[in-house]
Amino acid sequence: MTEETAAATGVNSLAHVETASASRYLQQLCKHFQHKIPATFDEHKGEVIFSIGVCRLEADSNTLKMELTSPDADQLAQLQEVVASHLVRFAFREKLEIAWQPG
Repeated sequence: MTEETAAATGVNSLAHVETASASRYLQQLCKHFQHKIPATFDEHKGEVIFSIGVCRLEADSNTLKMELTSPDADQLAQLQEVVASHLVRFAFREKLEIAWQPG
């Protein structure tokens, strides 16, 4: 699936996670997934292309924005779980609030 396909035909969700380590977590997530699937990133933006959808990340000084797009609601729920569980694991020193909203 390409990013264009997911965006044109998919369902979206969005989460804004408050953390002073937003850029670090963005880079850590992208580096981790990059070992097996396509991922591009810099300090402020990233994108990871999963078989079940696309994750776009943006970081500023205190917020990590995560936008997911998947072909259907079931795959979106799975992608939310994958991304959130990895973020929680990487941010084990913090208690992050991850609340997905329809995009």
